[in-house]
This record gives sequence, structure tokens and C-alpha cells, in this order.
Amino acid sequence: MIGALTVAVTAAALLLAAWCGYATARDQSTKDWHFIGMAAVSVLALAQLVVGIVELTGGHKPDKGTVVFVAYLAGAALAIPAAGFMSLLERTRWGSATVTAGGVILAVLQVRLFDIWGGGHG
Repeated sequence: MIGALTVAVTAAALLLAAWCGYATARDQSTKDWHFIGMAAVSVLALAQLVVGIVELTGGHKPDKGTVVFVAYLAGAALAIPAAGFMSLLERTRWGSATVTAGGVILAVLQVRLFDIWGGGHG
């Protein structure tokens, strides 16, 4: 799997988490700009999903199992959209906190995906 894409998704997710965390600290709900940021991070996660599937169909295999890898890819692609949807339902500072948590979760999923793939040795 492409390590640079994993780093990009992780960095973008952490930036989104910091940005929404700042909004939480200022007692603000998610705004339109936050949703644009969520869309950008989601596009990166979807690109990673596509690259992961292409790698699998190309004959490359993750070290820790294909089913686990695909499950983590799907979870990573859905983490930010799910957090964004929940923030729409909660239009207070806790909506921003939800997106903050979603960004951190996505970053952790990236670390785990890297490990499942083989830590760069696959």
C-alpha cells in the first residue's frame, strides 16, 4: 500500500481533529467550513480505499489477513462521514467534539492499516 497516502490521510485527519477541537473549546458547533474539511479528508480516505482494493486485486496481500484489511479500509472510509452526520444531529459544541473524535479515530485506523499491511514491508 502507498505509505505516502497513509501519511497524508493521517495528517489530514489530525488537522481536522485539531480544527474541530478548537471549535469545541470555543463552544461552537460545526460550520460549513468544517464540512468542507470533512469532505477533503473523506476524499483522501476514499482514495486510500480504492488504492487498497487495487493493490489486493493486483495480487498483493496484507500480512495480517485480507478480510481484516478490507474491514479497516471500509471503517476508515466511513469514519469521517459518520462523524459528520452525527454532528449534524447535534448542533452544539458536542457536534464539533464528535468530529474531533472521528478525526482521531481515523488517524488510529491509519496506524492500524499500516500495521496490517505489513508496516511498509509488503
